[in-house]
Amino acid sequence: MPKVKFEILETTCVPLPFENVDTDQIIPARFLSSTSREGFGENLFRDWRYDKSGKTNDDFILNNSKYSGKVLIAGKNFGCGSSREHAVWAIADYGFRVVVSSFFADIFRNNSLNNSLLPIVVPDKFLRDLLDLVQKKPETKVKIDLEQQLFTVLPGEESIRFEINPYKKECLLKGFDDIDYLLGIKDLITSFENKKRV
Repeated sequence: MPKVKFEILETTCVPLPFENVDTDQIIPARFLSSTSREGFGENLFRDWRYDKSGKTNDDFILNNSKYSGKVLIAGKNFGCGSSREHAVWAIADYGFRVVVSSFFADIFRNNSLNNSLLPIVVPDKFLRDLLDLVQKKPETKVKIDLEQQLFTVLPGEESIRFEINPYKKECLLKGFDDIDYLLGIKDLITSFENKKRV
């Protein structure tokens, strides 16, 4: 997946009002053989999107043409279960830039931040209200301002501040991974090492 700077994002949302969604539900284990990050989006929530014969499940939210956008709004405790990074790859490859929940499994949250997917934690009530609003009004848009750490339900109806590790915030804003970041401060590292030798 290409590295993209996280700029201000305005988009509609896809509601997934289920709690305790684990990584095997996000991307089933039988699809983990590839080591490339591309292509996993095709099998995102595979066992919910399709039945055993491969027929589309019209009742599942991703198959409902009313809902689209770059923000996935998920129930509490999203990304629990195994530590597979492929779950994040699948979500990002599908086209989501942000996942909103009231709680993320720690490993999933860290994997997300390492793969340019922004996990935003909001209070339980805010999440419930947001899920309810988007399900009733699929045209609802939100605005994510990472620089200001603000999540806003448009048109400016309600804003909430979210927390993020300052280092990961800088990486997302610049479109960096850990290696890019280190290369960007290479001169500082070299200078520090030279001072230690003196």
